Amino acid sequence: MAVTIHGIKNCDTMKKARAWLEAHGVPYRFHDYRLEGLDPKKLAAWRDALGWETLLNRSSATWRQLPDADKADLDGDRAAELMLANPTLIKRPVLDVDGRLTVGFKPEIYEAAVKSSMRG
Repeated sequence: MAVTIHGIKNCDTMKKARAWLEAHGVPYRFHDYRLEGLDPKKLAAWRDALGWETLLNRSSATWRQLPDADKADLDGDRAAELMLANPTLIKRPVLDVDGRLTVGFKPEIYEAAVKSSMRG
């Protein structure tokens, strides 16, 4: 089972998700996309799998600080440009378990993702 959790180090939700993985003995790789960057192809794959609306964190401080012109007339391509330029606009964490993606953290979703991967 290959598990990667994507996000930023200082996010409280990230801390909860990582603590859950550790408490359940799930080995994982942590990708801090603020420090390590984010490959545009990976973001495009996430967008295709999840939808840009799911990935874009409109409740973030970064979103609130953007000029209104940047927020207007959004589509998938424009949202991706904004997320690449401002990685904190990506909802977190993005959990990748053997290619299956989830966004956000809920213990029951993580448990299902891990169990599903162990079965299959």
